[in-house]
Amino acid sequence: MESKEYFSEVAVQWDNMWANFFSESLREKALSLTNAVQGNTAADIGAGTGFITEGLLRQGLQVIAVDQSSEMLNVLKKKFAHYEGLECRVGELENLPIVDASVNYVFANMYLHHVESPQTTIMKMVRILKPGEKLVITDLDEHQFMFLRTEHHDRWMGFKRSNVEAWLTITGMKNVQVTCANENCCAQSTCSNDQAKSPSAGKLH
Repeated sequence: MESKEYFSEVAVQWDNMWANFFSESLREKALSLTNAVQGNTAADIGAGTGFITEGLLRQGLQVIAVDQSSEMLNVLKKKFAHYEGLECRVGELENLPIVDASVNYVFANMYLHHVESPQTTIMKMVRILKPGEKLVITDLDEHQFMFLRTEHHDRWMGFKRSNVEAWLTITGMKNVQVTCANENCCAQSTCSNDQAKSPSAGKLH
């Protein structure tokens, strides 16, 4: 099963699943990093069913939610249909459906470890930012929980913070910070007794 198929299959269960993976406090920490201005536009890349999107909408932002799974976005749209400032777009990084230099903030939560090329992905996310605006990536520190590769279709077993900092710096972005969010991302294997508990690192540009 490919990653896209997996996420389409679990879309209706995803809200219950992520509640076991990471906490709402992770979202609040990520959102606080931008000092977002109400009415500005944010892109949520790999939005899923709207974990980050929900927080952005509550702050009064216009939100473009992007995901490769139309099933995920259908769940998201139903949940937040009462918000006027939401637009959902089906798309993948190879053809990101957002115009260059058009948004104030880009968020990507637990997304980077699913892509083929993290460095290329970061460059494409930076490209859609208006000059001087902010990118926030929350993802896993490097770990050895291999069942996440087979059961959750993770491509990368987390990341070294020094690598992520280098990828962000190469884009030309300024004030790059790679810090620990002081949160743990947890997952239980469905095929064994293995349990993953990995620190989540917040990467702010």
